[in-house]
Amino acid sequence: MRHARLLALASSLALGPGAVAQPPEYYPVEGPQARPFSEAVRVGDILYLSGEIGTTQSGALAAGGLAGETKQMMENIGAKLRKRGLGFDDVFKCTVMLADMSRWGDFNAVYVTYFKPGRLPARSAFGANGLALGAQVELECWARFPDAKR
Repeated sequence: MRHARLLALASSLALGPGAVAQPPEYYPVEGPQARPFSEAVRVGDILYLSGEIGTTQSGALAAGGLAGETKQMMENIGAKLRKRGLGFDDVFKCTVMLADMSRWGDFNAVYVTYFKPGRLPARSAFGANGLALGAQVELECWARFPDAKR
């Protein structure tokens, strides 16, 4: 019930006054890594990506420590955006969860390379204990469909 109310609120905020509300579009996780959640949900012209960690196609965490996981995670996010005709230029909000907040600078060194200078999304960051699969970092993003393209 709470989830439905949050989506309704997000829809009303995303669509603006006078817009016709459309039901959310759910994009399930596909392939052998199927999980019990949607990889993304579209509400109006906003795409909400579920949290992503740095797993390879085999489902294992990427090699290379935090930098390797961050690079793989960003590549995974980029692929999900491209699948829907979007890119990192369309991302306007991110939430980062780090297993060790002292590694914030190391994460940022990789993260910023995916965005144009001066076009960084709004962002929150916090320490998290027990990320999925023992990951060192997880990132969720919100993106906007320019001109309401589908």
